[in-house]
Amino acid sequence: MQVIITITVNERLAAILKKHEEFSVMIQNPDVVKDQNAYRDLMKEWTRLNEVAESQKEIESVLSQISGIKALVQTEKDPEMRELAKTELAELESKLQTAEEHQKMLLIPRDPLDEKNIIMEIRAGTGGEEAALFAADLYRMYARFAETKGWKFEIMNASETELGGYREIVFSITGGNVYENLRYESGAHRVQRVPETESSGRIHTSAVTVAVLPEAEETEIEIKPEDLRVDVMRAGGPGGQCVNTTDSAVRLTHLPTGLVVIQQDEKSQIKNKAKAMRVLRARLFELEESRKNAERSEARKSQVGSGDRSERIRTYNFPQNRLSDHRINLTLYKLDLIMQGDLSELFDALKLSAREELLKRTATEG
Repeated sequence: MQVIITITVNERLAAILKKHEEFSVMIQNPDVVKDQNAYRDLMKEWTRLNEVAESQKEIESVLSQISGIKALVQTEKDPEMRELAKTELAELESKLQTAEEHQKMLLIPRDPLDEKNIIMEIRAGTGGEEAALFAADLYRMYARFAETKGWKFEIMNASETELGGYREIVFSITGGNVYENLRYESGAHRVQRVPETESSGRIHTSAVTVAVLPEAEETEIEIKPEDLRVDVMRAGGPGGQCVNTTDSAVRLTHLPTGLVVIQQDEKSQIKNKAKAMRVLRARLFELEESRKNAERSEARKSQVGSGDRSERIRTYNFPQNRLSDHRINLTLYKLDLIMQGDLSELFDALKLSAREELLKRTATEG
């Protein structure tokens, strides 16, 4: 089995290095440079291939150094120099192992969904007003993280409470590799803290659900006009307050699936319908992806979770300043910073865990 795995990895590496050489020639072609869209796509792929090529250069360099040090260890007469050479050899072998592990991660096929933009839905669950307030906190957390990444975000629909919480908030995030970073946020988020509405100082436990939907292109999801019912109505604000006096709110019902999307943030009926179509398309895309995932065997499920929004994935304990991700047994005592958008350490750990799981699966299937 090990021989088969090695051959598979080597063949994949050889194919990538060959493709890197071809792309390196193509990006120098003046005709390619003239087409900005084609050139941008080519450079994006070349950058990914170049990372693998650079890792191979590093491995070959370390292997060459190891070969030289081994020869020195065998021929050196001075005991002190030989010991120094042995120490350097051990360091190089450790460096080689790290470089090879890094390359293995690079060789894992990328999920084509990783580069997609997303629509995120946050809904208050158990806990009443406190859950709604935490839903608002989560929205601000993700918005601040998006700002650090240079991503754009847009509120598409929101149902606000009188205390400033959200019963539901739907927003889009666009930028580079958005889904790759946020795909593991789907699920139930549990919060433990003393609510602002609590006078006795007791710690309450509330829950909020998050859904991360990769945004689908129109060409990816076809919505037939006969499958869609469109209703218009008057928009309403918090506590029943009317936010405008025109029938601009739009409700879309996808008849084959029963999915319903309501959009009312814009004063224009046309804009509300366009936003509602984006959300509906994303939900239908997620439905199709979930169906595909369900058809795969249990062995193919990643330990970081299935993306089911009912799965409890994380606990936010404010009195202990602690965040615990239950899927990868990660605990961080920096909840105050995390709520300010400092999410890189958490997201990197989730991505690494998923890649390691995929690497094990690739080896097993090899």
